[in-house]
Amino acid sequence: MRAVALHPDVLVVTSALLRTNCVVVRGGIDEDVAAVPAAAGSVGGPATAQPQAEVFAIDSPVLPDELDALPALLEQAGFPAPSGLLATHGDWDHLLGRLAFPGVALGVAESTAARLAAAPGAAQRELRAFDERLYIERPRPLALGSLQALPVPGRCELGGRQLELQPASGHTADGMAVWIGWAKVLVAGDYLSTIELPTFGEGGGVDAYLATVERLRALGRGAEHVVPGHGPVLDAGRALALLDEDAAYLRALREQGAEAELPPGRRSREQRRLHAWNVACSSG
Repeated sequence: MRAVALHPDVLVVTSALLRTNCVVVRGGIDEDVAAVPAAAGSVGGPATAQPQAEVFAIDSPVLPDELDALPALLEQAGFPAPSGLLATHGDWDHLLGRLAFPGVALGVAESTAARLAAAPGAAQRELRAFDERLYIERPRPLALGSLQALPVPGRCELGGRQLELQPASGHTADGMAVWIGWAKVLVAGDYLSTIELPTFGEGGGVDAYLATVERLRALGRGAEHVVPGHGPVLDAGRALALLDEDAAYLRALREQGAEAELPPGRRSREQRRLHAWNVACSSG
């Protein structure tokens, strides 16, 4: 597991397996928000109460020891324990935050809440199958508990600041990207990866994916860092170039099917296997 600070309020924790990124974001006092008067009779009389620092963890690392180490890592970095978890979409490898912080509420897009409610236990079964293939043992099963369904597009308050939530479907039928405006960090979910092709999961498709590409393009122009679901963090220039590559591949996939050219740097045997999957999904 590797942890890197992108901003005083933003850490990225990257799993050694699948290179999945967990983004930890801290909200504190927003200079643009007026101070809230303290309650009458408080010590100090007219002094004002300030918003307290608050932390959310977005998505999750994968391995049990990484999840177990996450609370201590945040403490060492001077971050309070998370008061909330967010998942960019309903794939199992983004839902494991509850294993690190079992008592903390998990927020997801309304589309993700609907997906998980329609297939109860699916994420847990997929996690068990993955663990069995790789002989991974976990100290406890994944329990998602009750989910907080968030309207998307929309905003989510964090310690006096605002996270902007934008729709991000196409990889799957559900999902959201998270814009951390004050830090200029875009959390993209399973998009914008330099290590794998655009791929389709449950309910995903070319047209929805292309629509998300354009939404991410608008956000990416103002970003200093773009964090994909898997793989290296990108600067704005690389992210925008990657969006062009992904859009070109998706259009070629729609028009040419199996003959579509794969993007440079993503033409390995595994990427060709993913391309064959995409062709099957698109033709179905």
